[in-house]
Amino acid sequence: QLSEEQIMIRQAARDFAQNELKPGVIERDEHQIFPTEQIKKLGELGFLGMMVDPKYNGAGLDSISYVLVMEELSKIDASASVVVSVNNSLICYGLEKFGTEYQKEKYLKPLAAGEKLGAFCISEPEAGSDATSQRTTAIDMGDHYLVNGVKNWITNDSTASTYLLIARTDVKEGQRGTNALIVENGMEGFSVRNKENKMGISGSDTHSLMLTDVKD
Repeated sequence: QLSEEQIMIRQAARDFAQNELKPGVIERDEHQIFPTEQIKKLGELGFLGMMVDPKYNGAGLDSISYVLVMEELSKIDASASVVVSVNNSLICYGLEKFGTEYQKEKYLKPLAAGEKLGAFCISEPEAGSDATSQRTTAIDMGDHYLVNGVKNWITNDSTASTYLLIARTDVKEGQRGTNALIVENGMEGFSVRNKENKMGISGSDTHSLMLTDVKD
């Protein structure tokens, strides 16, 4: 059985979906409009860093609560729920579990608080989401990595500030030479390209991404 807290969280998500997401959801999907105001409010409710430790501005909730929120939001607006999913599961989780303390302070805190959004960059035109077949490379130049490649179907691409990017750091090592880097929007050589439409989640901010000699 669900706990009282889980029931309250589910109801809060249901109310938000009905009152904030439902109005205009068809128009946003038809015209590929990103739900900017709705995402901002979701951040204020703590839904963008649900399982992150409160010391990093997260809500400190359990995975069941997260699933309940995802269910309620997805019933009404899949474009909004995919933003919540990516920010929680692919960005905040990775940073909290594997990031350094410096990275958590700089990147995780504003992401968990909903002040900024994150994007996860793995899919490529030739490799799909196969991390072992990546063509994007990050060459160790001593004091920085030099990143080159193309990523496709990236959720939150133009609205994100922080990107977890999968790249080959050592081609000879195969899958062991594949790593994740933190890249920031606005870096020289960082370019958001064509808007890509996904059926049923047309309001999602989905674009391709090109990296040309990005110093990371």
